[in-house]
Amino acid sequence: MLLLTLALISLFSFPSITSAHALSASYTNITIDHDKTELVFSIDTLSILELIDGIDQNKNWVLEKSEIDNKEHEIEEIISEGLALDKNNQEQTPKVEKMKLVKKQNKEFLSIYMAYPAFSSGDTITLNDGFYVNDTATNYVNLISASYTGTTSEGIIQGNDRSWTMLLTDVQQEQGADHGQTVTQGSDQGPTKDQSVDTKTTSTWLSFFKLGTLHILTGYDHLLFLFALLLRKQTFKQYAAIITSFTIAHSITLSLAVLGWVTLPSRFVEATIAFSICYVALENIFRKEIRHRWGITFLFGLIHGLGFASILKEMAIPKSHLAVALVNFNLGIETVQLGIVLLLLPLLRFIQKQKSYSKVIRLGSVIITILGGIWLVERIFF
Repeated sequence: MLLLTLALISLFSFPSITSAHALSASYTNITIDHDKTELVFSIDTLSILELIDGIDQNKNWVLEKSEIDNKEHEIEEIISEGLALDKNNQEQTPKVEKMKLVKKQNKEFLSIYMAYPAFSSGDTITLNDGFYVNDTATNYVNLISASYTGTTSEGIIQGNDRSWTMLLTDVQQEQGADHGQTVTQGSDQGPTKDQSVDTKTTSTWLSFFKLGTLHILTGYDHLLFLFALLLRKQTFKQYAAIITSFTIAHSITLSLAVLGWVTLPSRFVEATIAFSICYVALENIFRKEIRHRWGITFLFGLIHGLGFASILKEMAIPKSHLAVALVNFNLGIETVQLGIVLLLLPLLRFIQKQKSYSKVIRLGSVIITILGGIWLVERIFF
């Protein structure tokens, strides 16, 4: 048990270094107009450090502007190899305009601005992403947002789904005396003022569902909090109240945050999530009897919901598309969460029948407290 404790501490005490292999995230924003197509690809800097040998010259695991300037050609090569934009099945050659460091989700990202030839109505756009395609240890996701004459579409590349396609068509609204009729027209001139744009993409509700499952599976702090909540012996009614309150709470703030109605500094949110882990674990150690845990779970669940929301907020999803995205993203989270609970409860029930149960609870809670404390210190000071 001592060796296990030390292994867990060593694994989680450097989350900034290991987080890319937990979840490597990128964002692609495509803006299409009549003159040109601009693509902004933002990838977490830790992935850049992993993908380009020798770029981290001072070995501090931080990508700096001077290191970007020194390896600009290599960065352009790795991006062109990993990312391809096709027009009607023909790969387009981009012009890299600039690179800059940006903050997303309280993490550093490198944004690469690229210009492509113009697209027009009737064209089919395909984005192919090959980053980490052969690396089974890395959960990689590319969140796509594309806009064409004011209409926005979203897409997600993840797992084995490595391409995203959007068909640009014009939709003419016939204003007849008796009824309206929709006619789809292909045109080389782009939409007129009487036309709206219909963008058909390969992304479905399943993409957001899968993103939700991936987000919770790689959210080790959320999973550790859930495990700490269930560790102490409680009645089935108490367990049900805890899970229900956590689900309701994080669903509320997830929706409010993505809608832009609630905003808190990401550093505060992440630090509070770490504190919630420590609090519940210490309660397991020092409280003789656990009662009304659903209440504190609801309060901390509100903060966890803000943490869940961070990845969707960066996509800037239009309000007209938010309902489907939110519902399916949340369903993905809840499916995994429920599955974990159903797996854990029989195991916990078995452990609770053993004579050494109290020692197991104490040792497990000490380990959880240490891990939560490491995250708390890191998120406050680093």
